[in-house]
Amino acid sequence: MEYSNWIWTSGWSAGDDIVPRLVYFRRELTLKELPETAVLHISADTRYKLYVNGSLVQLGPSKGDSQVWFYDEADVTPYLCPGRNVIAAAVLRYPILGKAGNHSLFRTQTPGLYVKGVIGTEDVSANEIWRCHVDRTVQFYAEEDGFAPLIIHEKAGIDPGTFGWRGNDFDGRSWSDAKPYDKWDMPEAVSPAGLTPRTIPYMYRNPRSFVGVFDLPNSKITKERWESLARGDDGITLAPNSENVVVFDAGEEINGYLRLRVSAGAGASIEILAAECYSIPTESGSEKRNRLDRKNGRLEGYTDYYTVWGAGIEGAPEIYEPYWYRTFRFVRLTVRTGAEPLTLHEFSYEETGYPLGVGTKVVTSDASLSDVWDISLRTLQRCMQETYMDCPYYEQLQYAMDTRAEALYTYAVSADDRLARKAIDDFRRAQRADGLLNCCYPNVNPNVIPGFSIYYILMVHDHMMYFGDKTLIRENLPAVDRILHFFDAHMTPEGLVGQIGGEIYQSPFWSFVDWAEPWLATSGMPPAGLKGPITMESLLYVLGLQKAAELCDYAGRHDTASEYRCRAVSVQCAIRTLCMDADGMILDGPGSGDISQHGQVFAVLTDTVSKKEGRRNLLATLRSDEYARCTVAMCYYLFRAMEKTDLYKYTDQYWDIWRGMIQNGCTTSVESNSNPRSECHAWGAVALYELPSVILGVRPAAPGYEKIQVSPVPGYLTSASGTVRTPVGDIGVSWELRDHKIHKEIRCTEAVRARLLY
Repeated sequence: MEYSNWIWTSGWSAGDDIVPRLVYFRRELTLKELPETAVLHISADTRYKLYVNGSLVQLGPSKGDSQVWFYDEADVTPYLCPGRNVIAAAVLRYPILGKAGNHSLFRTQTPGLYVKGVIGTEDVSANEIWRCHVDRTVQFYAEEDGFAPLIIHEKAGIDPGTFGWRGNDFDGRSWSDAKPYDKWDMPEAVSPAGLTPRTIPYMYRNPRSFVGVFDLPNSKITKERWESLARGDDGITLAPNSENVVVFDAGEEINGYLRLRVSAGAGASIEILAAECYSIPTESGSEKRNRLDRKNGRLEGYTDYYTVWGAGIEGAPEIYEPYWYRTFRFVRLTVRTGAEPLTLHEFSYEETGYPLGVGTKVVTSDASLSDVWDISLRTLQRCMQETYMDCPYYEQLQYAMDTRAEALYTYAVSADDRLARKAIDDFRRAQRADGLLNCCYPNVNPNVIPGFSIYYILMVHDHMMYFGDKTLIRENLPAVDRILHFFDAHMTPEGLVGQIGGEIYQSPFWSFVDWAEPWLATSGMPPAGLKGPITMESLLYVLGLQKAAELCDYAGRHDTASEYRCRAVSVQCAIRTLCMDADGMILDGPGSGDISQHGQVFAVLTDTVSKKEGRRNLLATLRSDEYARCTVAMCYYLFRAMEKTDLYKYTDQYWDIWRGMIQNGCTTSVESNSNPRSECHAWGAVALYELPSVILGVRPAAPGYEKIQVSPVPGYLTSASGTVRTPVGDIGVSWELRDHKIHKEIRCTEAVRARLLY
């Protein structure tokens, strides 16, 4: 029998198959001398944490799907010691049923741990020599009754058979032998055995401490002593039969792995509530005002529950670390002791995220934009993990509209396309039989917003302009063709995109556009969509055709490019005929009396109206509150339209959205100024594009940055300076507005200067 280097536990039951479950693995070995290098290949269905001699080495694998499963290379050399060593892995297995586990993590019919490698002279590949144990004391529960995409929060305790299991002094003889899979069980043609090397960097992990105690709702222990615990200076012993409640402050919104070390205190219950901010209770629920208002507000969020076993001592404490990272600004710790005292030795966290190397810095004459830049950069960083994501707290899903913006912001501050390339590849594999993409992917569940497929086309186009990778473009053009075919197949006889979606949960597809306040009752869809076609979906189709035509030209498909341009012109004619009122304003739908800023914006961006008409229409929406206005999600596109129609000075009033966030204690950009459920949504990190690419003016003027445009757009500003990181090198720009003229200076290498357009 030929084994596959995949193993699982023989103690797996039918009941284990339908709930999230942790399975622990150990492999002991003795080293007479340390090897120069020791690298293991490792993967798992669904997730793994790899430890060597009790230290966390790595976690993964990178998120894949049913077609692509990734493996990691783990260098364990620094963690080895002479004599006895233990390789250990904690595997979190989610059930096959999509809604019973984390939505963004794929799983297969064959749960398992994959390990391949040699340490010294010993082959430690996964086989029957490994020992394993199923931990049924940790329960992962759904965070909401309805839509619950995470299922990462825990009700946990200590399994007596696992105390200290990661260390090399643990006796694992009571554990069972691992069950190897043979090649027939794990065919390499499909997931998970069809393994692919990781394509993105490993997430960074930085030990951090809380900056202090923000509130002490109930405790006989002084604030100073709690802060000493937060700094790691001293532990705290809590009296028997007592309750203590303390709120720790991270100082900013963070993604981090929480860590709690305790001793004694058998039976004590601990609740760990991770929250983004304080909310104000209202009759209908709550609302967000000052995020730091602990007097009138309350912390809302999800809680982990831990019951102390009591076997920990000071030198070998009991450790509780939730398996998945948590997102928080504040963490409320509630401890209820039983009949014996409990000592807290440590409460800290390990910050984690994508290793974004920021090379762009910008200073402007408006000092307030510096703070806007800071919260924007922090927002992008918090929304970058193994994929881009909409929000780290609530969903952790990679949505196409969000990701297009996030990738563009990443290019502007770092010129790093590794996560973006993975995202483009992810969305290409997300294509359905009808041509549309799952709007968020990886995702084990269906979720379709038709317009989001167009943002994927824009994403591919952006990559062309910044990096000029024809291979990537040719790989993705078939998916682009099929998306555009879907829209073409759903045209009305009059030439518009038909009624292809509706409200969320009321239609097979959700026609979300933006969280504009007048559209909240229809779940972010223009109400015109209740009766017929939505103009925005026709405008998005036009934009997709136009960008696809440029992609086709670059790839040498000139006939298809011509066809797409002809289609775009036809739809534009239909929009002007059927979706324009007597004053020339774009309507939200044919025959609809509704007018939104969004329609005017995308009519400008697609040249469906002239620059003069677009300026007039857009100006009307900027000066009046009677129209549905773009919220945070759409400000990037609004700013592009204002730039194109020489109205960029009006961005000043829109920056007030972010200035207001800062005044209200936000450290990241909210999801929407009209409905700020999430405190961290990176489509709102628009400053990361505006300051370097528009205000300093550094942008690609030809695919692959072969030609570079440095054309500052002052708007309401009088000066700006900084350095912009680009794929071809850093470019320094300084400009000042004098006598209504821009006086600029450009600093760069001669090789870069040769690409500049003058």
